[in-house]
Amino acid sequence: MTRWPAFPYGVWVRLSLWLSVTVVAVLFGWGAWQRRWIADDGLIVLRTTRNMLAGNGPVFNAGERVEANTSTAWSYLMYLGGLISGPARLEYVALTFALLLSVLGIVLVMLGTARLYAPTLRGRQALLLPAGALVYIALPPARDFATSGLENGLVLAYLGLLWWMMVVWSQSLRSERTSGAFDLTLAVVAGFSVLVRPELALIGGLALVMMLIATKGWRRRALIVVAGGLLPVAYQIFRMGYYGLLFPGTALAKDATGAKWEQGFIYLANFNQPYLLWAPAVLLIGLAIMVMLLCGRPASVNRRAPAGSGWLARTVQSPSAVVVFMLVSGVLQAVYWIRQGGDFMHGRVLLTPLFCLIAPVSVIPLMLPDVRRMARGASYLYAGAAALLWFAVAGWALWAANSPGMGADATRVTYTGIVDERRFYAQATGHAHPLTAADYLDYPRMRAVLEAIENTPDGALLLPAGPYDMWDVVPAYPPPPDAPRDYIGPHTVFFTNLGMLGMNVGLDVRVIDQIGLANPLAAHTARIEDGRIGHDKNLFPDWAVAEGPFFKEEPYIPDYLDEDWIRQAEAALKCPDTEAVLNAIRAPMSPRRFLSNLIHAAEFTRYRIDRVPLYELARCGLPLPEPVNPPYAGMPAEGP
Repeated sequence: MTRWPAFPYGVWVRLSLWLSVTVVAVLFGWGAWQRRWIADDGLIVLRTTRNMLAGNGPVFNAGERVEANTSTAWSYLMYLGGLISGPARLEYVALTFALLLSVLGIVLVMLGTARLYAPTLRGRQALLLPAGALVYIALPPARDFATSGLENGLVLAYLGLLWWMMVVWSQSLRSERTSGAFDLTLAVVAGFSVLVRPELALIGGLALVMMLIATKGWRRRALIVVAGGLLPVAYQIFRMGYYGLLFPGTALAKDATGAKWEQGFIYLANFNQPYLLWAPAVLLIGLAIMVMLLCGRPASVNRRAPAGSGWLARTVQSPSAVVVFMLVSGVLQAVYWIRQGGDFMHGRVLLTPLFCLIAPVSVIPLMLPDVRRMARGASYLYAGAAALLWFAVAGWALWAANSPGMGADATRVTYTGIVDERRFYAQATGHAHPLTAADYLDYPRMRAVLEAIENTPDGALLLPAGPYDMWDVVPAYPPPPDAPRDYIGPHTVFFTNLGMLGMNVGLDVRVIDQIGLANPLAAHTARIEDGRIGHDKNLFPDWAVAEGPFFKEEPYIPDYLDEDWIRQAEAALKCPDTEAVLNAIRAPMSPRRFLSNLIHAAEFTRYRIDRVPLYELARCGLPLPEPVNPPYAGMPAEGP
């Protein structure tokens, strides 16, 4: 069995480690609490949680199987929290889990790094001080997204746990052997990566490959494959059968396989510029070099590897290889997000690669001079240089922690499309800490939409109008003659901010967007090349009128809608391939439907429609409906 902590190396090492961990955890937790909030995207997750608790399944709108959340694990964690908390507001459940997991992540990564240095500290006088951990918690976006209701905290906790376990695994050939149960647990944790976030499969998959290389015997390799693949494969089968897609609907909506390199580098520069991130990068590299020079070759309790362990296996299952694994993982995550174009939220998606890159130096041993290992002058010189670098890191962290971030551009959508999301919503709602859906009622249009729904008991499609306190109403067809007196007609709201809207209206109200996060039609359109990152699909509202039980002609539709476009969209919805895609998520679930979706999931994922109804009709080879207003054909010819 592997025991933790394994520090019989001196009281100063133990005390400095736990003091460092405590100070960083308290600072991070306190800093995150000072900036606490729940993002609109965090409320999107909670709308799905409400549907799960109501028995409608993991969907955003009842009767329409759309996976509107990227993190499967976070969605089900919120559901579990909702079951346990009972009547407590789901926003507070999300806030609590996010904050606790964020702090847990920074603690685990520091303990993992301390474990990495453990063999070199045997018999040495040293202090374990936070370094990379200070860099991470000093960044305002790191503290912003330590709450936010999104899965960032879960990602930190997952990466911290994986790092700690990989370090323990890497040292087992040189000290205490890990048990078979530990190795299988590590395989499960590595395989779970794709359920935390899909792109984390690059990290978990690489960890599994390393384990397979280092493991002896095909039986043990088979056990690792089964342990690592059971949960993700089982959920993938469920996703394909239930949602009819190969990956989350959010990935389809944002075309996660697309490439926007130029925008990605703009996003990287936007993250780096306010905090001069190159400075701590240089300092941490210098500290890493000093640590290597001062620590020397790691001491080993048992250098005899098990019989049959080859050179490759021993190399892969080594502390050095695990450090390289984490650094490579960080680079891969950064490249993925830069290629994708980044995000519209300042810094958010680059926090994960940064966390991976700082992991091996999240804490560093500040070695006291040791004349037994080197000359007295050199010993004091190296120790002094390392101390100077650490104080420089601490100084930068203090400066960055008080940085204004994006400054005047924080709440303005400029050409970059990137904003400081927390400050944007704090300003727009008038709440320093917008935490609940009720806080977002002070966002433009929110109170007005509730009034519009209340004023249209027979049902309507609501479209955002010009003034911020108005909505355009397209009435629904009248109720049937035998409708009960308390009949409430169907309501659909077409709006970008799905979270605040979805959490402030009933689950009987269909909430869709033009981007495609909750609207399957919009999700299957092509990406607009010059659109704002993360919002680069834009379905015309004519489609929402066409597919619903709403009046489709003047004077019931707003002036900016075109009756001919609506008719064309209505005809285009009869395209057999489009009907098949929509039936996959709207038809009642049955074993036959599940199997059909499973078989056709790849085809449905690739399917795209044209956002212009006329072009969509041409693509499908469907006839053009008779125009409402025939085109002008000129003056009739005069008689003789």
